[in-house]
Parts: sequence; C-alpha cells; structure tokens
Amino acid sequence: MTLLKKLEQKQGFTDTEIRIADYILINLEDVPNMFIQELAENTFSSHSAIIRLSQKLGFSGYRNFKIALIHEIQSNKHAFAHVDPNFPFLPSDSSIDIGKKMADLTIESIRKTLVKLDKNQLNKAVDIVRNANRIYLFGNGDSQIRARSFQNKFIKINKHLIIADEYGEATWNALNLEKTDCAIFISYAGSSVAHLKILKYLASMKIPTILLTGNSESTMSKLCELTLEVPYDEYDFFKVGTFSSQISFEYILDTLFSIIYAKEYTKNLNNLKQKEKAFRKWELD
Repeated sequence: MTLLKKLEQKQGFTDTEIRIADYILINLEDVPNMFIQELAENTFSSHSAIIRLSQKLGFSGYRNFKIALIHEIQSNKHAFAHVDPNFPFLPSDSSIDIGKKMADLTIESIRKTLVKLDKNQLNKAVDIVRNANRIYLFGNGDSQIRARSFQNKFIKINKHLIIADEYGEATWNALNLEKTDCAIFISYAGSSVAHLKILKYLASMKIPTILLTGNSESTMSKLCELTLEVPYDEYDFFKVGTFSSQISFEYILDTLFSIIYAKEYTKNLNNLKQKEKAFRKWELD
C-alpha cells in the first residue's frame, strides 16, 4: 500500500493522528517544506505525535517520512490517469492536482487522436495541401484560433493561408475558391449550417475539401473529400471548456505541417538560415 493510501485510510490512527493525516493530504504541496515544529503548530499537535505517526507508517522519524512523501508526490506527477474531458478538475483539487489533470488530459487526447489517424488519409491530406495554390481555413470560435496557429506556421515556409471566416467573409472566400485550391474545415460536431452550405457549393464545383471533426457521420463529413477524425468525447455545451477537442485539432494540424515541412526539409532549412541572416543584418543596421 502506498504512503498516501495509508494516510487516506487511517487504519489504527488516533484522533490526533487523523487530524495530522488530513492536514498532510490537504496540504501536499506545502508539507514537504515544513519543519516538524511548523507541522505540529498547524495541526495543533506535538513533535512526539508526528513522530509516532511517522513510525506507525513504517518510518524511523519525521525526516524519513518526509523524504518518502516527497518521492511519492513526484512519482504521482508522472503517473498517467484518465480525466473527464468535460469536467477535468474539481473545486476541491489543489493547484498542482489541476496542473496534473490538465497534463493527463492533454496526453490522453493526443494518444486517442493518434489511434484514430489513418496513414492513407493523412498522406492524402498532405498531398491536397501541398498541391493547392491557395489554402482556405474555415473555423469559428476556438477552432479559428487553431486555424490561425496553422496559418502562422506556414508563413515560415512561404505559404500564405487564408482564414476564410475572418471579418464575416466566408461566403465571398468560398466563391473565390478554384479547383487548384483547397478548403480545410475545423468543426467538432460537424453541424455548422453556414459551413454546410459552403461545402455543398464546393462539392458541386469539385474543389478539394478536408474536414477535421469528431463526428465522421455528419453531413459535413459526407460532403468532404477527406475527413480526419478526432475523439468525440465532449458534450456539445455542458462542459468547462473545449480542452480535449482543441488539443486534438492542434495535434493533427501540427502533424500535417510537420509532414509537409519534412517533405522539403533541406530546402526549408536553407530558407530558414537565409531568413536568419537577413534578420541579423536588420538588427545591425
């Protein structure tokens, strides 16, 4: 049984020891930095009570108990646990507990997205983006932020993507698309009425389209030439935030960019070096 479990179960503890154990569990971030006198004052106990508790837990004294506690806290930070994507933390969680849960949610979301990635679909998406003269990105809210991040990365390799929904010009941008261009839609539920109308038009014009979504059965997905699916774990509205879905979208977009960058790695690296030289010259002028 782990040390923290023993503190939680409190088997054979006196009332004083229960009070000390509860305090330690509530203040796990602070106790490792406390001297025995401070812990005794905060728990309205004594040095001897804390030493007796340490011995009851299998340690020779408070110092060895504290070393073991620090080790277990650090180990737990690296232990992976399932986190509810809709409500990943509780009001009773400490700041470090929330930090760990958000880290676990990020890792879990990326792992689950990786499992859903299909190599052929991914390679096809890369080909569509690489061969397009212009790339239009459709997404609202948080998804538009992911689109803008994707756009910003491509500037580094001299490709200038267009945020189609920006300034309410989605319709005009859609009408400007040609067969040599492509459109990327980011829609978790795949239920955007405005985007659905645009997709119907693009499909009729045989313009290449890619959809990033959690709902591969949506009408939007059926109209798109290619769908890249993310886990569909979040509720439509009842949730703290769009953490999991946006982590997944960011991961897929970063992966697409990285594959495209790697296709012309030497060329892109040389271009980067030239830009760095030019930048340094600017600083000297």
